[in-house]
Amino acid sequence: MAIKIDISTFFELDLPIIDVRSPGEFDKGHIPSAHNMPLFLNEERAEIGTLYKKEGQETAILRGLDIIGPKMSSFVRKAQSISKDNKVIIHCWRGGKRSGSVSWLLSLMGMEVYTLEGGYKAYRKFIRKDFSEKQSHCIILTGSTGSGKTQTLHYLKERGEQIIDLEAIAHHKGSAFGDIGEQQQPTPEQFENNLYEAFRLLDFNRRIWLESESRMIGNIPLPDTFWEMMNQSKMIHLQISRTARIQYLVNTYGQYPNEALAQSFQKLRKKLAQHLNAALEALDTNDLDTAANIALNYYDKYYQKHLDKNKDRIIRTIHSEDMDFNQICDELLNDYTG
Repeated sequence: MAIKIDISTFFELDLPIIDVRSPGEFDKGHIPSAHNMPLFLNEERAEIGTLYKKEGQETAILRGLDIIGPKMSSFVRKAQSISKDNKVIIHCWRGGKRSGSVSWLLSLMGMEVYTLEGGYKAYRKFIRKDFSEKQSHCIILTGSTGSGKTQTLHYLKERGEQIIDLEAIAHHKGSAFGDIGEQQQPTPEQFENNLYEAFRLLDFNRRIWLESESRMIGNIPLPDTFWEMMNQSKMIHLQISRTARIQYLVNTYGQYPNEALAQSFQKLRKKLAQHLNAALEALDTNDLDTAANIALNYYDKYYQKHLDKNKDRIIRTIHSEDMDFNQICDELLNDYTG
């Protein structure tokens, strides 16, 4: 049988999700954990759309049936392999003909099928609304480049604190060097979906830790309402010695080929000016400490502007000479009273 569910019920059900939209639609953005079982491939969907406009609905539907017919048995088998206790959730873009036809087919084969009313469009509308409505107690860790803010977040997580690692979700460390060693970034729409998946599982009666970011993480913009929430949150400044920061950067990036590091330095050509050649020469001789120090000359100036702009939001500063993450977390958790 096929059962229609609204978006609230959708989040309550712990069932496999089947997205029957085309691969192109799915790649642009999809519900995390959804399985793509396209009713039509990209070119097939385009063909049917053209027929609908030029020759009308009946012609388009008949052509769709021609395409779907040979796929029906494989559709059922794949859905059965994905299902949980012979149950699945089906959705398309707006909860229309595509999800309806697949739900009918799977129901005919004895599966218990739930279809999302409004489809993926309803999901997108819901998460944007939820981002804007949920109020959370966020604490932003800020600090100069190489201060180990991401590492500090994960130490806090080990202590039972709630965190959101935006850079992990964006697959980018947020600087000219941020794409090194990372997977391809998701689309902005998919980033927002993935961010919401982390966001919705949090307890909003407890504090949530993040690190400060620019509006853009690589090529990904932070959602408007989420960005506004971050800009209204209090900040704690991690003031780490330059020596420790240089060592942290060398340990973090030294595992990657110097060619990749050189390409990232080239992105800073205008900012570094005459210092670029010195940085590239340091890489050629594997003098990573010098290369990191040159990079910090630029990033520390940039960070100071950020610090001056946000000084009224900083509620305290934690100093560390050797970047002892356990000690930093002790201070954050034992002394924090915000």
